[in-house]
Amino acid sequence: MIHTFLALSARQSPAMLHFLPEPADDFGAPFTEAGARLAGIRNALRLVDPFGGGPASDLSDEEIAAGWAVSNDSVRRCFDTRSERTIGAATAGLEAIVNIRECGRIAHDAAIDQVAEAIREGVADLTDLFR
Repeated sequence: MIHTFLALSARQSPAMLHFLPEPADDFGAPFTEAGARLAGIRNALRLVDPFGGGPASDLSDEEIAAGWAVSNDSVRRCFDTRSERTIGAATAGLEAIVNIRECGRIAHDAAIDQVAEAIREGVADLTDLFR
């Protein structure tokens, strides 16, 4: 099951991060899971960078859904592989921030920036499949 990272921003509060199931958006049957994955990754980015680094240069959900509808199996498998890699990186980075907080310390801004950049690169990598 795909999970979204829901909590306060990594920079704003020492509150604990919570991992809750992400309800699937209605993008159509084949795109539902892929759309939920991308939404979860974008939510993880908002945790470490509430503004996402400025205006979004990635495609909208509607543009990705349209690209998904006309994509072949190899593009869809590539999306699955890339999204798993990005989700893994986001999870590892957010878990590191949570562990630091649980020890009563504050995560360094450079570390948070590095996690945000890894997630941004992952989102760009995913949306590039449909450009």
